Amino acid sequence: MRLTRILVADDHSVVRRGVESLLEGHPRWKVCGEAVEGADAIAKAKRLRPDVVIMDITMGPMNGLEATREILKVLPKTKVLVLTMHESEQVVREVLNAGAHGYVLKSDADRDLVDALETIEQGKTFYASKVSQMVLGAYLHRQPGAEEEEESGALTPRQREVVQLLTTGKSNKMVAAMLGISVKTVETHRNTIMHRLKFRSFSDLVRYAVRERIIEP
Repeated sequence: MRLTRILVADDHSVVRRGVESLLEGHPRWKVCGEAVEGADAIAKAKRLRPDVVIMDITMGPMNGLEATREILKVLPKTKVLVLTMHESEQVVREVLNAGAHGYVLKSDADRDLVDALETIEQGKTFYASKVSQMVLGAYLHRQPGAEEEEESGALTPRQREVVQLLTTGKSNKMVAAMLGISVKTVETHRNTIMHRLKFRSFSDLVRYAVRERIIEP
């Protein structure tokens, strides 16, 4: 019997232990490794080549969305199951855009995680909770062009990554190196974000990042 090899990526050890305890005893599954942030998850995925990555998205310095995109680019047969505490429409949209195969709330993990993995093994996607299902339905039935008509305050996934890094103390140069873009591009993103959100100071941006759970207080 072929084992499904699973990499668990979360910056909290208690979550990693909890996931492993939920999976232990399952005859087909084996946790082959752990990662504590996005870049770590990418490196270990390349080395271990897991069948599934269980991925938190609010990790730093590289978040789980960026890691998901990179892992799926270099390991297209690997499946990514996002495990998060967030259930807003914006977050679900970003998870979908990143190419993840499933979305489970941490609050529902004891109920949904096993079902999610079994569903993903069958080549299907799994999006849990009533709220997430509603948001997913709205996303899938969105009319062509509607994405462009979103409220002016909505940020793109890349802009949210820039906000996360800047508001956790990274310089423009550090953000550029971490995201593989130029310093000028980072500055452009920052100015665009400040203008779009109508912020006058960096402290406004930090408060926004905390409020939207882009970073933790």
